[in-house]
Amino acid sequence: MNKFKGLGVAMVTPFKTDKSIDFEGLENLTNHLIDGGVKYLVVMGTTGENPTITTEEQNDILKKVVEVNAKRLPIVFGVGGNDTSSIINRLNSEDIADIDGILSVSPYYNKPSQEGIFQHYKAISYASKWPIIMYNVPGRTGSLVSAETTLRIAELPNVICTKEASGSLDICMDIIRQAPDDFGVISGDDNYTLSYIAAGMQGVISVIGNAYPKEFSQMVNYALAGDYKNARHLHYKLLPLMKAIFMDGNPGGVKYVLSKLGICENQFRLPVVPIDKATMKALDLAMEKF
Repeated sequence: MNKFKGLGVAMVTPFKTDKSIDFEGLENLTNHLIDGGVKYLVVMGTTGENPTITTEEQNDILKKVVEVNAKRLPIVFGVGGNDTSSIINRLNSEDIADIDGILSVSPYYNKPSQEGIFQHYKAISYASKWPIIMYNVPGRTGSLVSAETTLRIAELPNVICTKEASGSLDICMDIIRQAPDDFGVISGDDNYTLSYIAAGMQGVISVIGNAYPKEFSQMVNYALAGDYKNARHLHYKLLPLMKAIFMDGNPGGVKYVLSKLGICENQFRLPVVPIDKATMKALDLAMEKF
């Protein structure tokens, strides 16, 4: 669990103009994050546009990040979906190597019951060779993992953390209060991270950390150390950027910022498209003030 304490970043996937994977941009981003003080890298989360990336491409992206990282930071790989048996088959693939854990989102679209969600993670937990970070994000999946279900899952072998993006402080506090000592809770919402750490979370898997890893990691580190004066200063400095980045969806906002910083191109695969002009203007202003 301690490997995944502090700032983790859900990495974007850089594309070229022809929509192929931009491996040079991926190398730039990986080094940018490592140099920025990130504690671990998360490859192929939803911020990485994984629904539009083939399994072969995902494996190639992972290999590139592993190569550039050169064992400097722990790596988490996104392996999730709504077909439990397919996930288990993927976990047995020889193409997944040199990782420290997996991030597995709760099943989406088919909207299983709470018992179905529990059985899904139970099957994965017994199949996985790696520690599992479960991911509760009802805004994307269409179903909420309740605090009660998360606490049941917390007792399973291999499931060591939950990434909470439910937007409910009540759910988060219920989990933190009752979870086993060896089960962690990670923020999935950048703008709530300071409050969540104060409530007992161990860090965040971030979007804005792609662009501003140094400042956001400093904020997280201050908060984890109990230095809320300095943490608040950085939080409120970053808050306008955090709000603007999500105005027109994710990863549209953060990729626009990364393009302005010269790290990768502002390119996407449909159905994701670039942010609109109003959001660009808001981000330009927020970056200028920052």
